[in-house]
Amino acid sequence: MSLIQSAKLNKHEPYAYLKDVLARLPTQKASAIDELLPHNWKPAAAEKV
Repeated sequence: MSLIQSAKLNKHEPYAYLKDVLARLPTQKASAIDELLPHNWKPAAAEKV
């Protein structure tokens, strides 16, 4: 629930945010995991919302 609220607070559509993060998570480097946090997240180029 906190990820959804954080996404909303950062003006992201929660479904698009979670879908993108869950798709990228398996290949994301551990050292760059903070890029997927709501306040740092940028949508993938093909899925700009």
